[in-house]
This record gives sequence, structure tokens and C-alpha cells, in this order.
Amino acid sequence: MSLAIRPATTDDAPAIAAIYAHYVEHGVATFEEVAPDAAEMAARIAAVVPAYPWLVAERHGRIVGYAYGRPYHPRAAYRWTVETAIYLATDARRTGAGRPLYEALLDDLADRGFVSAIAVITVPNPESTRFHEKQDFTQVGVMEGIGFKHGAWRNVGYFQLALGPRSVPPPKLAV
Repeated sequence: MSLAIRPATTDDAPAIAAIYAHYVEHGVATFEEVAPDAAEMAARIAAVVPAYPWLVAERHGRIVGYAYGRPYHPRAAYRWTVETAIYLATDARRTGAGRPLYEALLDDLADRGFVSAIAVITVPNPESTRFHEKQDFTQVGVMEGIGFKHGAWRNVGYFQLALGPRSVPPPKLAV
């Protein structure tokens, strides 16, 4: 099955919101407790694009996943570091959609001059941990019991990937 990866637009917000709702309502991959609607997702996309990429993966005209970058921290010294995320429709998991989508995101971020990507993952989460490690992310820390969702305290792991050299002066960002 062919997979097309393209920049997301606010018109994609209903499909993105539908994918994300599953993770909000049934899992612990996100600590949101109420699934955002399409209008909120459109606002989230508009808030960071074009400075940060949002990408969607489509199969046969249907959005089966999305990935994005966003500011890691609002303080200026962190501007070369980006937080990343990826979510796939439940029926698109383990179909080969995730890797090319995430690789396209990471390539885009590197091309923009970001030097470090951070993935924030609820742990334990063997599937997401393996996925990120296959993308050369390294776990750099765990914060224990910092989120309470679905009746339990949850740990959060921080995973880091070097996207480019840490030159002095730092690279000019294409944002």
C-alpha cells in the first residue's frame, strides 16, 4: 500500500482529532484527559506552523497518522531543541506507516537547523520506546509518578536525538 506524507493543514484537523481521541480516552501516551475537538486541533496546528512542521501520512486518501514538532521550552536558549510526537490510527499501527512519517519529520527538523529532538514518553511503553530507539533516540532520564491518569501514577521518560552538530555559534534556524 502506498503511503503519502505531506504537510498538515488546518483542514486535516478533524482526522487528526479523531486519531488523537483514541489515545486520550483509552491510553496513557498523552496526559490530556479530554480529547480536543477539530477546532482545537486546527488552532494547535496554526499556532506552530510554519515555524515547526506538522506532517500527515495518507493511505488511499485517508489520514492514518500524524507527527509534529513544537517548542521544547519557551526560553530562548532552548530554541534549537524541539519536542516531537507521532500518533497513528489504531488500524495503521505496525503497517509501516510510522517509520517513514517520523523520519520525514526528523529530516525536516534537521533541515530547519534544530540540533536536538526530545520525545516525552509515558513509561513503561515498550512499543514506543522500541520505536524511538530504532530512530536512534537515547533515553536520558525518567521522572517518576508525575502524571495521574486512568487510576494510576505514571512515569515519563525523556528520549533525546541529536539532529545536527552543536556548533558555536549555533546554526540559524529556518523558522
